[in-house]
Amino acid sequence: MKQFKKIFRTFCLFFGCILTSTDTFASKDVNAERWDSVEISLLTCSPHEEVYSLYGHTAIRYHDLRTGDDYAFNWGSFSFDKPFFVARFVFGLTDYELVALPFKYFCPYYQEWGSSVTEQVLNLTPSETYKIWQALAENLKPENSVYRYNYFYDNCSTRPRDIIEKNLEGKLEYQPRENYTPSYREMTHECTRNHDWATFGNDMLLGVKADQPTKREQQEFLPENLMYDFDHAQIYADGNYRPLVKERRMLVAPGVQIIEPDFICPPLTVFGLLLVITIGISLLEWRRGKTFKYYDGLLMLAQGLAGCVLFVMLFSQHPTTSTNLQILLLNPLPLFYLPSVLKRKGNTRWWTVLIMMIALFAIGRVFQDYAEGMMILALCLLIRYCINIKLRNNKIT
Repeated sequence: MKQFKKIFRTFCLFFGCILTSTDTFASKDVNAERWDSVEISLLTCSPHEEVYSLYGHTAIRYHDLRTGDDYAFNWGSFSFDKPFFVARFVFGLTDYELVALPFKYFCPYYQEWGSSVTEQVLNLTPSETYKIWQALAENLKPENSVYRYNYFYDNCSTRPRDIIEKNLEGKLEYQPRENYTPSYREMTHECTRNHDWATFGNDMLLGVKADQPTKREQQEFLPENLMYDFDHAQIYADGNYRPLVKERRMLVAPGVQIIEPDFICPPLTVFGLLLVITIGISLLEWRRGKTFKYYDGLLMLAQGLAGCVLFVMLFSQHPTTSTNLQILLLNPLPLFYLPSVLKRKGNTRWWTVLIMMIALFAIGRVFQDYAEGMMILALCLLIRYCINIKLRNNKIT
């Protein structure tokens, strides 16, 4: 959605100033006839094949049928141009922004990508419509529009939900979904099912907390889950129930999406090849009676550099990355022992440390789902441990 920000930033700031200065916004009285002509809708956009859009998108539509005013309020605007964007994203310090743009520009973007856009017109009283409008105007102010984005807990799907829930004049009751308690990891897997390396990357960074069963409100970080829950929700007020959604419209039908293949080799194939190479080199070493220290050094370098990434993620503000048991195998320790292994001096300690790391990593698998291929990597390192210890003992005897 960064395209919208570049095009409409100036307009949105001007629009926000107009909103906060109008007599309508300042008034404490609700003109029922005036606000009865306004529709507030939840917009749900299905995913398309760009990585940043694999999870879909949500926005709020404000449509005044009397005046023709029609705007989409979008909490998904961000900019790659800000300094240290990647580092900030890794540490959970990414700021997103609410922007409002004319609705006529909203749907064509998703139509171009082949994504559907579904509108759920909310069944609101004039007073509720007015309160949501006030909240949108307040959030659009420059001092309020920027927020600290969190993928699972505070994103472009949870923000619209919170705005709507907080401004209803009654209790919003959701219909429970039977036997539906997926973990965060399982839900992201469903979204990245056609992208093996995106799945692998997510699984590398997500920790134990991502494998816990989720509740309804946690599941709504995904736009399609929020759309489902709104369809089955009712507002209880003054002893009566009314459905939250008055009407559902398909604004943009699903189009043709071209699924471009990832890297030619999926992660499992890459780790399988690594296992074959490791076994082949180890058999050759067995026949020669001497290890190839540079192969061990290469594995240790890769292991240590990947471990640096996981170590950094321990300090991230993303709450599901702070306890990642894959760090038992991938951590910076191999980099400290690398010189001794290459010099073949005092490297016995490293192999002791390695077998302890492998054992703890295997135990951790009981508590956390690891990225695809990680157990194969552990097996490769175990083979390297065994061949090095065996050839070393043979020399001693």
